[in-house]
Amino acid sequence: MAEVIGVRFKNVGKVYYFDPAGNILKKGDQVIVETARGVECGEVAMENREVGEESLVQPLRRLIRIATEADLNKVAENKKKEKSAFQICLKKITAHKLEMKLVDVEYTFDNSKILFYFTADGRVDFRELVKDLASVFRTRIELRQIGVRDEAKMLGGLGICGKPFCCSTFLGGFQPVSIKMAKEQGLSLNPVKISGICGRLMCCLKYEQETYAGLLRSVPGVNAVVMTPKGRGTVTENNLLSETVFVHLDSAPEAPAQPFHVKEVRVLKRGKNSQNKGDSAHTKTTGNE
Repeated sequence: MAEVIGVRFKNVGKVYYFDPAGNILKKGDQVIVETARGVECGEVAMENREVGEESLVQPLRRLIRIATEADLNKVAENKKKEKSAFQICLKKITAHKLEMKLVDVEYTFDNSKILFYFTADGRVDFRELVKDLASVFRTRIELRQIGVRDEAKMLGGLGICGKPFCCSTFLGGFQPVSIKMAKEQGLSLNPVKISGICGRLMCCLKYEQETYAGLLRSVPGVNAVVMTPKGRGTVTENNLLSETVFVHLDSAPEAPAQPFHVKEVRVLKRGKNSQNKGDSAHTKTTGNE
């Protein structure tokens, strides 16, 4: 076992483990640590705790220091520089006539590198742009092409539900989402209705998927032949959340289907429940798309 703290470098970013170097830290403390891309200032997202050696990426980097007032002032100064660098880069992109959309700019804490994040429909030859930016800022320049989901996470906004984007408020990473999830949850397959502002399938489709998958196993599908307290019949409709099935009784062919709770029926022959079948358009969307 090893004692670690979890540090996050973005508002809703991935948490990385570091050796606290004997310090007892609280959630929200600002710390200075050394990362793969240089010295960075991050926020403690996980207080001191013991974790298994197998879950650590070795060598475990040590905490340099708890952030001082001077460190925090430097972070604020970098934020101001990022706004200026953003405008300069926009002008350079226009001058080079590149088909790319600048999304965000980030200075490393020690100013050893400036990262420019952008989106584009395809590959972009930005070699001349990098040289131009390097001549202006006199430091290392890195351009990173990101996907539309990452763009939404960085910029934030309001979803169709009226609440801030999940990805920019609490989702640390993106999980695969498929059109099959929408089918199993009985949602409209209209892309406009099940897609987020980013144009990809909504992340919230993943939240209740496990519940719906369990209900699909216990609730008889449409066309299933079942035995009810009122006799044998065929399921014409079901409601997963209320665990109710509507059965057209063989003894009353002219009567409308009657509702029964799943505990009241026994399946004699399983039907082809369209909700429980895979879809030919079983496409997945991830954060890298």
